[in-house]
Amino acid sequence: MEAVDKGGFRRGTLPLDLNALPQDCIATVLSFTSPRDACRLSLVSKIFKSAAQSDTVWERFLPSDYHHLIPSSLSFSSMKDLYFSLCQNPVLIDGGRKSLSLERESGKKCYMLSARDLLIVWGDTPTYWRWVSIPESRFEEVAELISVCWLEIRGKISTSMLSPSTYYKAYLVFKATIGAYGFDFQPVEVTVGLVGTQGSKRTAYLDAERGPREQRYQFPRRIGLFSRSRFPGLQPSVATRASDDQYPKTRADGWLEIELGEFFNEECIDGELEMSVLEVEAGHWKGGLVIQGIEIRPNRCVSDS
Repeated sequence: MEAVDKGGFRRGTLPLDLNALPQDCIATVLSFTSPRDACRLSLVSKIFKSAAQSDTVWERFLPSDYHHLIPSSLSFSSMKDLYFSLCQNPVLIDGGRKSLSLERESGKKCYMLSARDLLIVWGDTPTYWRWVSIPESRFEEVAELISVCWLEIRGKISTSMLSPSTYYKAYLVFKATIGAYGFDFQPVEVTVGLVGTQGSKRTAYLDAERGPREQRYQFPRRIGLFSRSRFPGLQPSVATRASDDQYPKTRADGWLEIELGEFFNEECIDGELEMSVLEVEAGHWKGGLVIQGIEIRPNRCVSDS
């Protein structure tokens, strides 16, 4: 049996000194980790810090098709600068109808479909919707809901554009005007799933004024534009309580978002992911929303577990 010293090494051998490795070798190893790990490992030593700045590392963290996704007008001094710029500053693609960014810790793709990239029923009828430009939107135009009794918003994106083997969540990104009405008690139906499949379906509230833990009361279904509660013998309102994720949350950019559902993007399955927001059964009028778009981003809670 060979003698082993207190450090766990065989006598006559020297411990491996990682700092003695060539910098390009360390950079290659770091490129197989993650952006978060590369930043942590840069604290090990000066040579690790230099290797962690390498374009070899950060180009691997970028999407493999980044050359085709990023406008040629953008230029950066390094791949690391490009990476963190994409994390902090979404770029417009597809003629300004979509935006692309990266999730900071993993480098996975995030997209937002602009309102112009969505199917909005009656969206081109000025009586019901109007298209305006506002400085706080990343897109040239947003859709402002004037008044409708049939709310239907749908968006689609090819799964090939998303990062493979990744859990995604979709969110409607919107604001409420001062005069918003019709969403205080009546929920909307939201769905996420591949086209041609059933997908997930749930209810959510677009009322931005009430807190997520407040007791909610759902209006009964209505007949046309008239509530059943106005007619004798019909069932009155029934109180229901919703979970926290059924209510809008304020984003860092000041907009509101409501979760529509989640989806696992398998590596070998190609298709179209469809998301929808519907309120077509109650028949009452509603208005006062400003729609920026639908965002699809990695579910960090699943990714980090």
